[in-house]
Amino acid sequence: MSEEVKYSPKDFKSDQEIRWCPGCGDHGIINAVWKAMAELGYPRESWAVVSGIGCSSRFPYYMNTYGFHTIHGRAAAIASGLKNANRKLNVLQVSGDGDALAIGGNHFIHILRRNVDMTLLLFNNEIYGLTKGQYSPTTKLGVKTKTSPYGTIEVPFNPGELAIGAQSKYFARSLDTNVALTAEVLVSAVKHRGTSVVEVLQNCVIFADGVHAAITDKELKEERQLILRHGERMIFGKNRDKGLVLDGGRLKVVEIGHDGVTEQDILVHDAHEPNPFLHWMLVNMSAPEFPVAFGVIREVEAKTYDQALDDQITEVRKISPIRCMDDLLNSGDVWEVR
Repeated sequence: MSEEVKYSPKDFKSDQEIRWCPGCGDHGIINAVWKAMAELGYPRESWAVVSGIGCSSRFPYYMNTYGFHTIHGRAAAIASGLKNANRKLNVLQVSGDGDALAIGGNHFIHILRRNVDMTLLLFNNEIYGLTKGQYSPTTKLGVKTKTSPYGTIEVPFNPGELAIGAQSKYFARSLDTNVALTAEVLVSAVKHRGTSVVEVLQNCVIFADGVHAAITDKELKEERQLILRHGERMIFGKNRDKGLVLDGGRLKVVEIGHDGVTEQDILVHDAHEPNPFLHWMLVNMSAPEFPVAFGVIREVEAKTYDQALDDQITEVRKISPIRCMDDLLNSGDVWEVR
């Protein structure tokens, strides 16, 4: 009998020097990926890491796996083709908010509705870092950047809202500073059958430093972060005394122990609910009125593109008159050339 191979994070590190800026949030994310891959225990040769263009897209160079550094905005198209060409691969797409949601926006929404069995890791620092500080599709309204010196006038995308609107069956969110949570979420995402989107709020220390400070600062984070887990109540706060309830069809923050509110009144997170109504409200929560939701927000089973394609091939084979190459070459309109 073959002995089970146990991996450690260093098994997935390449010999390349990491060239991200000191303090960049990408360092925390790649450590979480190495950790998740080791925990999953899949062989290195079963992984393919596909990226587009951007700071995050240097990812394949730092992975001791198969990798493909592709072109701007096209990582999803190449990753989905790769998965359907080799179903045994665990395909991880790595993209930034610009690469995935601007030039790659069309590919982003269609890979979700198709539900290709792969994982999309979306770094969201709300800026174009590689090209030196232009505003991106997730930059907050009014923020001054090199391409919006008087403040951007464009309403930003919320990646979670966009994903659910495109019929995503799996959406999770984490932070670059929370390596353990990011690894936990990635393990879940890879195991999920279908397109799994994992948004990681990431800090660019050069062009958007502190962009997520309102929810990550030490004195604020416990009051402004809600870590969701399926089957658990939506409780948060430094003293674990705050929670979410539904009030007139809307989410409301309440304090446990005040106005007759007990822990039993707090909503229980159901990530597996097919109806996206509550998931949509959770991804749209923002500080300071609400905590920001992290963890696996939506995880619903559905047929994947891969399964549907295999089923169609099986059915067509049953009724097709073509059984060999000669049948194919002599089917349809045929001409004899003299």
